[in-house]
Order: sequence, then C-alpha cells, then structure tokens
Amino acid sequence: MKNWLSVSCKLVAYCAAIGLLACAAAAQDSQLTVRDSQGHGAHMFPSVNVAAAALPPATPLVYHGGPVIQASLTTYAIFWVPATLQTGGATSMTAHYQTVQTNLLKDYPAHGIDNNNTQYYQQTATGAKQFIQNKGGLGGVYVDTNPYPASGCSDAATPGACITDTQLQTELVRVMGVNGWIGGLNKMFLVFTSSSEGSCLDSSHCSYTYYCAYHSYIAGAAPIIYGNEPFGDPGSCQTGGTPSPNADPAADTASTAASHEITEAVTDPELNAWYTAGGSEIGDLCAYNYGANTFDGALANQWWNGHFYELQTEYSNHVLGCVRVGP
Repeated sequence: MKNWLSVSCKLVAYCAAIGLLACAAAAQDSQLTVRDSQGHGAHMFPSVNVAAAALPPATPLVYHGGPVIQASLTTYAIFWVPATLQTGGATSMTAHYQTVQTNLLKDYPAHGIDNNNTQYYQQTATGAKQFIQNKGGLGGVYVDTNPYPASGCSDAATPGACITDTQLQTELVRVMGVNGWIGGLNKMFLVFTSSSEGSCLDSSHCSYTYYCAYHSYIAGAAPIIYGNEPFGDPGSCQTGGTPSPNADPAADTASTAASHEITEAVTDPELNAWYTAGGSEIGDLCAYNYGANTFDGALANQWWNGHFYELQTEYSNHVLGCVRVGP
C-alpha cells in the first residue's frame, strides 16, 4: 500500500505546479475515505443516516493526478454465500438477487452512467489527457461457498457475523486464484455477501450503521480494484418510497450501491484521482438522488438491455449537477 503521507506530499506538489491550490487540501482524508490501523484506505458509500450528516454541499470534482479506469472496464461478481453464518444461522441470497447484480455488471458499460464518466480523465507525464472510455463487459461470475472466517469484527447490525476488510481481501485473492483471474487497472471485483453478514473497516465504520458498500484496492504492479457489497438493506441503504423495479427491494438496493461503487472506482480507483476539495467522490455528490423515473411505469430510471434499474444519479462537472445520462 502506498504511504499516504508520501502520496499527500506528491499531490500538494502537483496541485501547486498546475495552480490548483485548492486540491492540496483535498489530499486529506474525508469522513468517507477511512483508513484502518495499517493505513489501508477505503472510500465508503454512506448509509442514509450518515449521508445526511457526512456529505457537504456538492462542488466540482478536481483531478489529483492519479489513474482512472481509462480503458475498457471488465467487472467480476463474487457471491460469497456459504451454508451458514459464523453464528450458525442460515445464510440467504436468492438466485434472483444474484441475477439482478449480474445483469447490472453486464449492462453498466456503454450506457448513460458510464457515458457520464467519459468527461473525466487521467493525465500522462507529458500532460496528455486520456479520457475514460464508455465500454467494457462482464469478466466472470463465481458463487463462493467457502465458509466465512471467524467473526473478526463487531458489527452492531449483525452481531457475531462480521468480516474485516483484511478477511475480505484474503477471500478475494483466493477466489481469483481458483478462477485464474488477475488484477489490473481495467478490472473491478465486486464481493457480494449474504444477508445477516456484516463487515467493518475499523471499530467505528461498519456496514449498515455507517456504510452500505465501499471500494478500495490492493496495491501492486497489477492492482486489484474491489468493492465490498454487503447484502442490500432497504432500511439502512435506501430512502423511503423508492420504487423497486425488479420487485425485490433488497436486490434493487444492492444494485444502486454497486453502481455507486463501480462509478467511483472508475473515476478514483486508487483514491487519488477525482474527488472534491472536501474529499467527496462522484457518487457521494448524488447519493440517494434518482432523478425522474421514466421507465417501467415510473418504477425505474434506467433501462439497459431490456433490464430496469433504479440507480442513483452521478455528478457531472459539465452541468455542475446530478445526471442520469452524461456528459
């Protein structure tokens, strides 16, 4: 993992060189970019209650010099559903829930939200801008029945059934080895866990009570960009009255969280590319904002490849606001 102080110093130098003095302050972590005791960072999609307190007013995204997922995006879905929780209780994740998430990962590239990403870029050493491309596809799906490790954290929402980020990383790397999958800056691996299974990054930041999902990365020559996707909980991770186009509130809640994390990983995979002076990423600025529902009898705001979704909007620097289709 990169030393954060070193990264911060480089960002300050970069910002001064290009005259963006405001972005030096943004090199600091925000309430949503949290680091564990080893310095490993993750950027969190806040629960509804936390979002109301943690998200400042929207301001434009600023480029901080890091890479984006610039080329064709390949996504991978891992459904980690062993026979039981650590408590001995039953796990639960329906085939329909998995289908909704798999369809989302297939459909995300080449549609409106990914098109909004194309206004953002990475910059080469010579100053050339390489813009994000609106293309990609699903690289693989794996149903993981390996048992959950002993509960490594204490999540108030799921007592006795909690995995740490380190435990999640360990399982992700194991599954990648089983399938022959390799990392790289054009790939993202999303780990979906069972109902009643929680997770924590540290003692203060846990699923449902603080976050609904997060994205992070494992550093290396071929970095592993990944998302932690706890089971969809409409009570903590969805605003009241939000429609469910797939007649499955848990699945629809999970799909908007996954879309949030994919979009943020595309524009800020190593937590050093696109975010505001206050540390908010592209999805934070539009969290729980869906815009108009114009599909499926006003139940959905996106219609991709014949599939309906209710997905949060994403921030556009072009219009200085939240959009369903961009740029």
